[in-house]
Amino acid sequence: MTLFGDGLDAAVQKSFTRPAPKSAGAQMRYLVKQLKGTRAVAQMLRISQRTVERYVKDQIKKPRPDLAARLEREVRKRWQPQVRARARQKAVTTGGIVIDTRARLGYTAPIGSTDESRIRHLTVALPPQHAARLFDAQQAGATDQQLQQIAADALREVYFQDGGRRAGSLDEVRFTDIEHLEFEL
Repeated sequence: MTLFGDGLDAAVQKSFTRPAPKSAGAQMRYLVKQLKGTRAVAQMLRISQRTVERYVKDQIKKPRPDLAARLEREVRKRWQPQVRARARQKAVTTGGIVIDTRARLGYTAPIGSTDESRIRHLTVALPPQHAARLFDAQQAGATDQQLQQIAADALREVYFQDGGRRAGSLDEVRFTDIEHLEFEL
Protein backbone atom coordinates (compact mmCIF):
# COMPACT_ATOMS: atom_id res chain seq x y z
CA MET A 1 0.00 0.00 0.00
CA THR A 2 1.37 3.39 -0.94
CA LEU A 3 0.07 6.05 1.39
CA PHE A 4 0.82 9.09 -0.76
CA GLY A 5 0.04 7.51 -4.14
CA ASP A 6 -3.27 6.11 -2.92
CA GLY A 7 -4.09 9.43 -1.25
CA LEU A 8 -3.57 11.35 -4.49
CA ASP A 9 -5.67 8.81 -6.40
CA ALA A 10 -8.46 9.05 -3.82
CA ALA A 11 -8.47 12.85 -4.12
CA VAL A 12 -8.86 12.63 -7.90
CA GLN A 13 -11.55 9.94 -7.59
CA LYS A 14 -13.71 12.30 -5.51
CA SER A 15 -14.23 14.35 -8.66
CA PHE A 16 -15.88 11.47 -10.56
CA THR A 17 -19.28 12.39 -11.95
CA ARG A 18 -20.67 8.83 -12.01
CA PRO A 19 -19.99 5.90 -9.71
CA ALA A 20 -17.80 3.11 -11.04
CA PRO A 21 -19.47 -0.26 -11.79
CA LYS A 22 -20.06 -2.31 -8.64
CA SER A 23 -21.01 -5.84 -9.75
CA ALA A 24 -18.37 -8.23 -11.03
CA GLY A 25 -20.18 -8.65 -14.36
CA ALA A 26 -20.42 -4.92 -14.97
CA GLN A 27 -16.79 -4.41 -13.99
CA MET A 28 -15.69 -7.21 -16.31
CA ARG A 29 -17.77 -5.84 -19.21
CA TYR A 30 -16.22 -2.41 -18.66
CA LEU A 31 -12.69 -3.84 -18.75
CA VAL A 32 -13.44 -5.92 -21.86
CA LYS A 33 -14.69 -2.76 -23.58
CA GLN A 34 -11.65 -0.74 -22.46
CA LEU A 35 -9.05 -3.37 -23.40
CA LYS A 36 -10.94 -4.43 -26.54
CA GLY A 37 -11.15 -8.14 -25.82
CA THR A 38 -11.44 -10.88 -23.27
CA ARG A 39 -7.90 -12.20 -23.81
CA ALA A 40 -6.26 -8.95 -22.65
CA VAL A 41 -8.50 -8.81 -19.57
CA ALA A 42 -7.73 -12.44 -18.74
CA GLN A 43 -3.98 -11.83 -18.95
CA MET A 44 -4.20 -8.67 -16.88
CA LEU A 45 -6.28 -10.31 -14.11
CA ARG A 46 -4.33 -13.62 -14.33
CA ILE A 47 -7.42 -15.75 -14.98
CA SER A 48 -8.57 -17.78 -17.98
CA GLN A 49 -10.27 -16.22 -20.97
CA ARG A 50 -13.26 -18.52 -20.45
CA THR A 51 -13.68 -17.25 -16.88
CA VAL A 52 -13.79 -13.68 -18.19
CA GLU A 53 -16.47 -14.71 -20.70
CA ARG A 54 -18.52 -16.28 -17.89
CA TYR A 55 -18.38 -13.07 -15.86
CA VAL A 56 -19.40 -11.03 -18.92
CA LYS A 57 -22.47 -13.28 -19.42
CA ASP A 58 -23.27 -13.16 -15.67
CA GLN A 59 -22.83 -16.92 -15.36
CA ILE A 60 -20.44 -16.25 -12.46
CA LYS A 61 -21.53 -13.50 -10.12
CA LYS A 62 -19.26 -13.57 -7.05
CA PRO A 63 -15.46 -13.51 -7.57
CA ARG A 64 -12.86 -14.73 -5.09
CA PRO A 65 -11.70 -11.97 -2.71
CA ASP A 66 -8.28 -11.60 -4.36
CA LEU A 67 -9.83 -11.42 -7.84
CA ALA A 68 -12.49 -8.96 -6.61
CA ALA A 69 -9.75 -6.68 -5.28
CA ARG A 70 -7.75 -6.81 -8.54
CA LEU A 71 -10.92 -6.22 -10.56
CA GLU A 72 -11.92 -3.22 -8.43
CA ARG A 73 -8.41 -1.74 -8.63
CA GLU A 74 -8.19 -2.08 -12.43
CA VAL A 75 -11.64 -0.57 -12.99
CA ARG A 76 -10.91 2.39 -10.69
CA LYS A 77 -7.59 2.95 -12.45
CA ARG A 78 -9.34 3.32 -15.82
CA TRP A 79 -12.66 4.90 -14.78
CA GLN A 80 -13.49 8.33 -16.28
CA PRO A 81 -10.06 9.28 -17.65
CA GLN A 82 -11.20 12.69 -18.94
CA VAL A 83 -12.72 13.67 -15.59
CA ARG A 84 -9.53 12.52 -13.88
CA ALA A 85 -7.39 14.57 -16.29
CA ARG A 86 -9.57 17.67 -15.81
CA ALA A 87 -9.33 17.42 -12.02
CA ARG A 88 -5.54 17.10 -12.16
CA GLN A 89 -5.27 19.97 -14.64
CA LYS A 90 -7.37 22.22 -12.41
CA ALA A 91 -5.22 21.34 -9.40
CA VAL A 92 -1.93 22.08 -11.18
CA THR A 93 -3.06 25.31 -12.85
CA THR A 94 -5.48 27.15 -10.56
CA GLY A 95 -6.77 25.21 -7.57
CA GLY A 96 -3.79 23.63 -5.87
CA ILE A 97 -4.19 20.79 -3.42
CA VAL A 98 -5.04 20.63 0.28
CA ILE A 99 -3.09 18.24 2.48
CA ASP A 100 -4.60 17.17 5.78
CA THR A 101 -2.17 15.20 7.91
CA ARG A 102 -1.41 14.16 11.44
CA ALA A 103 2.26 13.28 11.62
CA ARG A 104 5.53 13.96 13.39
CA LEU A 105 6.96 17.10 11.84
CA GLY A 106 10.26 18.74 12.68
CA TYR A 107 13.07 20.47 10.87
CA THR A 108 16.80 21.03 10.86
CA ALA A 109 17.81 24.60 11.53
CA PRO A 110 20.73 26.53 13.07
CA ILE A 111 21.63 25.89 16.72
CA GLY A 112 19.42 27.74 19.19
CA SER A 113 16.15 27.30 17.34
CA THR A 114 13.21 25.13 18.38
CA ASP A 115 13.61 22.37 15.84
CA GLU A 116 12.23 19.59 18.04
CA SER A 117 9.93 17.34 16.02
CA ARG A 118 6.47 16.74 17.44
CA ILE A 119 3.10 15.36 16.38
CA ARG A 120 1.17 18.07 14.54
CA HIS A 121 -2.19 18.07 12.85
CA LEU A 122 -1.98 20.29 9.77
CA THR A 123 -4.46 21.21 7.09
CA VAL A 124 -2.51 23.25 4.55
CA ALA A 125 -3.52 24.48 1.10
CA LEU A 126 -0.57 23.91 -1.21
CA PRO A 127 -0.29 26.17 -4.28
CA PRO A 128 -0.60 24.73 -7.81
CA GLN A 129 3.15 24.35 -8.37
CA HIS A 130 3.37 21.89 -5.46
CA ALA A 131 0.34 19.97 -6.75
CA ALA A 132 2.06 19.81 -10.14
CA ARG A 133 5.24 18.41 -8.56
CA LEU A 134 3.25 15.75 -6.69
CA PHE A 135 1.19 14.67 -9.71
CA ASP A 136 4.17 14.74 -12.09
CA ALA A 137 6.21 12.58 -9.73
CA GLN A 138 3.30 10.17 -9.32
CA GLN A 139 2.89 9.89 -13.11
CA ALA A 140 6.64 9.27 -13.46
CA GLY A 141 6.36 6.34 -11.06
CA ALA A 142 7.91 7.89 -7.97
CA THR A 143 8.09 5.81 -4.83
CA ASP A 144 6.09 6.67 -1.74
CA GLN A 145 9.29 7.91 -0.08
CA GLN A 146 9.90 10.35 -2.94
CA LEU A 147 6.31 11.62 -2.79
CA GLN A 148 6.70 12.03 0.97
CA GLN A 149 9.83 14.14 0.43
CA ILE A 150 8.04 16.33 -2.13
CA ALA A 151 5.19 16.87 0.35
CA ALA A 152 7.71 17.67 3.12
CA ASP A 153 9.41 20.26 0.89
CA ALA A 154 6.03 21.79 0.09
CA LEU A 155 5.12 21.97 3.79
CA ARG A 156 8.50 23.55 4.53
CA GLU A 157 7.92 26.28 1.98
CA VAL A 158 4.22 26.93 2.64
CA TYR A 159 3.75 26.21 6.36
CA PHE A 160 7.11 26.67 8.08
CA GLN A 161 8.59 29.41 5.88
CA ASP A 162 5.24 31.02 4.99
CA GLY A 163 6.27 31.65 1.39
CA GLY A 164 9.66 33.15 2.38
CA ARG A 165 8.39 35.54 5.08
CA ARG A 166 9.94 33.65 8.02
CA ALA A 167 12.40 30.87 8.92
CA GLY A 168 14.63 31.60 5.95
CA SER A 169 17.48 29.45 7.28
CA LEU A 170 15.31 26.34 7.56
CA ASP A 171 17.10 23.47 5.87
CA GLU A 172 14.99 20.34 5.81
CA VAL A 173 11.63 19.25 7.19
CA ARG A 174 11.31 15.78 8.71
CA PHE A 175 7.89 14.29 7.93
CA THR A 176 7.60 10.93 9.75
CA ASP A 177 5.25 8.76 11.84
CA ILE A 178 2.26 9.54 9.65
CA GLU A 179 -0.99 8.70 11.47
CA HIS A 180 -3.38 10.30 8.97
CA LEU A 181 -2.97 11.64 5.44
CA GLU A 182 -5.64 12.91 3.09
CA PHE A 183 -5.53 15.05 -0.03
CA GLU A 184 -8.36 17.24 -1.32
CA LEU A 185 -8.56 18.98 -4.70
